[in-house]
Amino acid sequence: MPLIPEEPQIHESAQGPRATPAAGRTAPTPRPVPGPRTAAAPRPGRPGPGPARPTPSAQRSHTSAGQAAPPRPENRSVPQIQLIPAPVEGALDAADEAVDLLLDSGGAPGDVLVLTTGEQHPWAAHELSFGETAYWAQHEAGDDVFYADAVSAGRASVRPVVVVAVNGGSDEDAAQALPLAMSRARSLLIVCGDPQRINAVLGAGV
Repeated sequence: MPLIPEEPQIHESAQGPRATPAAGRTAPTPRPVPGPRTAAAPRPGRPGPGPARPTPSAQRSHTSAGQAAPPRPENRSVPQIQLIPAPVEGALDAADEAVDLLLDSGGAPGDVLVLTTGEQHPWAAHELSFGETAYWAQHEAGDDVFYADAVSAGRASVRPVVVVAVNGGSDEDAAQALPLAMSRARSLLIVCGDPQRINAVLGAGV
């Protein structure tokens, strides 16, 4: 089904922080190249292990000696999807605001991957000026927000939160970038851009 914008807030839940549209967005303003971020807060949306479940004595009495219990299937959750409406020229600014809110709410910088479908984020352009080796080394370190273009998303590893700025490129580029971005998001996928265009390229949705 199409993505539906929600009320303006980002908060944490069992599935991770939520990002929603901000009303009355103004025209984007130039943003400085971000510096290193650090945070000691726990990663969002990652609940701690629960108490061990005791085995009832009656059940133990009916279990054959030496027979192991069947393994429990893993339940891999699908990331939550949030949409922040923004024009093409404001999508990158909206993505930056979403990242700021995530970090302000206690998210760890290394939990966030930001992808762009059009022009590169200034941080990515700046770091690539030192060479791809140094640029991807920062990705491997995993201690800061990492910015990349959607073409490079296949090289990026999974992170709890992925933010996509649909700030340009063709509909075909966006149609390929969004499902790939979803595969890189463990808990939350935030998409910033024109809702009509996003829903059109997603078709039946992700």
